[in-house]
Amino acid sequence: MSQLDEIDGESRATLRRFGFDEAEFLALQADVAGGVLSAATNVVRGEVEPPLPNDIVKLPERGEDERERAAGLAALRRGEVATVVLTGGMATRFGGVVKGTVEVLDGRSFLELKLAQTAEIAAGLETEIPTALMTSFATDATVRSFLAARELPEPLIFAQSISLRLEPDGSLFREDDGRVSLYSPGHGDFLEAFVRSGTLERLRSRGVRTVMVSNVDNLGARIDPAVLGMHLLGGRPVTTEVVRKAGDLGGAPARVDGRLLLLEGPRFPPDFDESRIPVFNVNTLTIELDVLERVYDLTWLYVEKTVDGRIAVQLEHLYHELSAFVPTTYLEVPRSGPRGRFVPIKTPDDLAAAREPLRELLGTSTLE
Repeated sequence: MSQLDEIDGESRATLRRFGFDEAEFLALQADVAGGVLSAATNVVRGEVEPPLPNDIVKLPERGEDERERAAGLAALRRGEVATVVLTGGMATRFGGVVKGTVEVLDGRSFLELKLAQTAEIAAGLETEIPTALMTSFATDATVRSFLAARELPEPLIFAQSISLRLEPDGSLFREDDGRVSLYSPGHGDFLEAFVRSGTLERLRSRGVRTVMVSNVDNLGARIDPAVLGMHLLGGRPVTTEVVRKAGDLGGAPARVDGRLLLLEGPRFPPDFDESRIPVFNVNTLTIELDVLERVYDLTWLYVEKTVDGRIAVQLEHLYHELSAFVPTTYLEVPRSGPRGRFVPIKTPDDLAAAREPLRELLGTSTLE
């Protein structure tokens, strides 16, 4: 009898509803058990070096970006742009509350502010900017009920997939109550779920050609005609936003055997000094819709988490690994100030510290 046959009925129903891929899971489970996947295999092979100075493009200062703004505004007015907000994951860092529903300013949540930002820009340009939300098994029902309770127009909603945590030896991890431990396997799911759910085709049928993807907790990531224009005029199908580091840890652009890629933290060799790279990835990407029709063999990362006081293994993949397959522009954008595009809020303490800067930022318009 397979361990999967022993899963309780409720967990089995959740797995089925959110597209659990049993064959893929069993293959990955065997790789963990056999040592094919481990913390050591996360590290990229090859010589890793910092990016060259001209590998990073800077967003022009306001007043010097007329050409870029004009290109972005034209695409917006033609209705060719949509936004995708990543509001999936596991809802763990805010005491189990789904982060998108957490109040940020004046009774308004992350989700409400995100949706309002896009709606205000669309109204200002007398155009449509569709929004799609990617949820997870842990956030989907809450997000949908929250939008309904607030009587907000429901955007397109699609869910990422689901998987099972493992013991380090590859056997199923069980929580203290004896049940299997479910998790969402990273935002790399966006690439498949966006297509599988029909969301890509729905947007294409509305004339959309370009999508901006961002985290629900980054309220600095909003439609900016200049940023959009930089992407469109840059001639590459993917643009990844980066900002100057300020003691941050995270993925960053690097050259691997001379090839420019975006590497997540666990992929850097242990002896590589990441401070040699002055910028890091903020997980805001602008992507041409055509790119998202293809299938990409993303790297599975071996990640250890503490669950019920014990080590659990979960396998994750990340969508910004698109840079390994598709020509990508790395665009350095302002971190803070009136054009700031990165306000990291991972914990309640971060939110408390960010409220006043957010109030100032949200008082500005990217159309001005």
